[in-house]
Amino acid sequence: MLSYILKRFFLMIPILFGITLICFIVINLAPGSPASFTEELSPKASPEAMESLKKLYGLDKPLHERYLNWLRMVITLDLGKSFVDGRPVKEKIKERLPITVTLNLLSLLLILVVSIPIGVFSALKPGSVFDRVLTVFVFTGFSVPTFWIALLAMIVFGVNLGWLPISGIQSIGAETMPFHERVVDWIKHLILPVTIMSFAGLAGMSRYTRSSMLEVLRQDFIRTARAKGLPERVVIVRHALRNALLPVVTLLGLAIPGLIGGSVIFESIFSIPGMGQLFYSSAMARDYPTIMGILLFGALLTLIGNLLADIAYFVVDPRIRVKRDV
Repeated sequence: MLSYILKRFFLMIPILFGITLICFIVINLAPGSPASFTEELSPKASPEAMESLKKLYGLDKPLHERYLNWLRMVITLDLGKSFVDGRPVKEKIKERLPITVTLNLLSLLLILVVSIPIGVFSALKPGSVFDRVLTVFVFTGFSVPTFWIALLAMIVFGVNLGWLPISGIQSIGAETMPFHERVVDWIKHLILPVTIMSFAGLAGMSRYTRSSMLEVLRQDFIRTARAKGLPERVVIVRHALRNALLPVVTLLGLAIPGLIGGSVIFESIFSIPGMGQLFYSSAMARDYPTIMGILLFGALLTLIGNLLADIAYFVVDPRIRVKRDV
């Protein structure tokens, strides 16, 4: 087990290097630059001032030299300083990272807790009313844009009904509230973004769980377990569900990048001060150091999520352990 984890960990290093190289090239080849953004804000800026800005930002150097300089800084755990306000990128990300990680973990937990039981129950009752309703829900989750659902939910639950707040993660003056009121206020602010972020994942994961469960229930070892007189609950939970979770675990690792990428949209819509909102504002300002720092952390979190999915697959499927032992 330990050797498997170490191999996967060391394999992450060249993958992370390749991701940063591609992102750096794409960002620097995209139209616009920090100097041109400054020129848009100050149309009367002289060409000499623009050249001075390029030298200040290091944009006068070749692309490969800039990447190597950035890579040397990253190795020393220095992500540089923001072009916008001059603050260290590491500090800006440190302020926003906990919020984004919390949103993604809660969304992932909601997907697991809700989708797996729904998929299992739908597989046990194929063709039932519940199964048909689930099918409609799945097609809705895949076809309707989640940002449109977010705006609709804000209008209904936030504006018309006034049940939930529609922006931020806490109310104004929350610092003066008692602890339990702050917790309730925090939960209210998270209900809409977490639910909307999980919507597409709930639809897809429940459908995959249903399909996997139906396939396992047709296997011979399930018939054998029932023929031996085992209770139906034991057959479903211990035998069928454990085998049905194997492809679900794999898909769970692939769902993590989608959640992280979706943070940019939902944090902007709900005005949540996380990494997604910081990435959007930095992209608009062509703040290269901040963009690269956020992409680095996003790639790292994605690779860690995939590693955890592989470890979970290793734990759930005993056949992998047997093959490696042999």
